[in-house]
Amino acid sequence: MYDLTSVVTGAGPALLLVHGAGGSIRSNYGPVLVPLSRHFTVIAPDLPGSGRSPVADGPLDLDALADELVDIAVAAGHESFHVCGYSMGCAVAVATAVRHPGRVRGLVLSAPFTSVDATTKTLVDRWLALLDGSRDELARFILSIMCSERYLARLRPSDLEAFLQLAAATVAPGTASHVDLVRRVDLAPLLERVDRPTLVIGATEDRLLTPGLAEQVADLVPGAKYADLACGHAIALEAAAPWAALITEFLTSAPS
Repeated sequence: MYDLTSVVTGAGPALLLVHGAGGSIRSNYGPVLVPLSRHFTVIAPDLPGSGRSPVADGPLDLDALADELVDIAVAAGHESFHVCGYSMGCAVAVATAVRHPGRVRGLVLSAPFTSVDATTKTLVDRWLALLDGSRDELARFILSIMCSERYLARLRPSDLEAFLQLAAATVAPGTASHVDLVRRVDLAPLLERVDRPTLVIGATEDRLLTPGLAEQVADLVPGAKYADLACGHAIALEAAAPWAALITEFLTSAPS
């Protein structure tokens, strides 16, 4: 089992958030926590090596992560809940829905992938290699794949420099294990077994994931709905308000 720290906030039906590789609840969901907490009891754990959660002893296991998140939600007093995954967190969310269908009420998968293709794998491998090098180079790479060209072009030089300094200073200690899990994920056998109401959200200006990967996920989940946002991979940074609105509208109307 993993020793995960989490935050519980808000009121209403429970919503379990799962963040992405190299991120944390604050960095991946920070701008949408308040809007979501107006409608849901938000249960927000940091995965191993993120936030205040210690780094795992060995490689991350998708099933073990799913089981641990369920235990956290139940310990918080919620026998059933919605699950919202982002990027790598979508894999954990899908595993949770398949392993614990009686507990998951609805599913939102934002910037998901079935498995990384050759193009995305090249970027992921570069990310992993840079972890042992210059933090400045790593930060510049992270911004280049996480943010859309349009978003970066609007930043003033001083703002860009501040972003780079923040990215360099906040590399999650567990990033290597997260990226390793990204490289191993293959959701194809699981997606067709998802039987919960599901919304898949793609980012049309994503520079980390190859175009079409999110739509591929939606095609494989029976009855899934699909929506997209005009932003890069860092959805919370570029499109927080519409993202929160999509999540809230879908989950508040999803059948129990």
